[in-house]
Amino acid sequence: MEWREQSTLSCEVAFAEAQRWVEEVTRKRFGSSNFRSALENGVLLCDLINKLKPGIIKRVNRLSTPIAGLDNVNVFLKACGKLGLNDSQLFHPGDLQDVSTRVTVRREETTRRLKNVLITIYWLGRKAQADPSYSGPQLNFKAFEALLGVALLNFGEVEKDPCRFL
Repeated sequence: MEWREQSTLSCEVAFAEAQRWVEEVTRKRFGSSNFRSALENGVLLCDLINKLKPGIIKRVNRLSTPIAGLDNVNVFLKACGKLGLNDSQLFHPGDLQDVSTRVTVRREETTRRLKNVLITIYWLGRKAQADPSYSGPQLNFKAFEALLGVALLNFGEVEKDPCRFL
């Protein structure tokens, strides 16, 4: 039981570090205590990547509709590709959808989707910090170690999932 509590703590640390970094880079608050709902409209993600590479996203859709949010997320992911992230480092646009009302979706599925978003933020932070012209806030990569170790070694194995109990 102690290992599981440690693992949950490791995952919480990764969420907190990702939030801190996004807020410091964008100079904007999440606006929600829920990680997914703070990012689901894609506006904060677009603002993040425009701070890292000004002008890479020309237009951010600020309408409060699900289609506008999906459009922003897709534009963000395309911009990540332009910065050099490959498809395996990117989350799927559906990973930010609210699936809590679906009867068939288990908690583990929702958590797995959010881990995918965390992993993309991790790779984006690494890419930014590897750029000699970047002088912004630093992402603490150590906060993602437990998450990445499991994600890379046993991505589908629930028993070793450090975020299983979030």
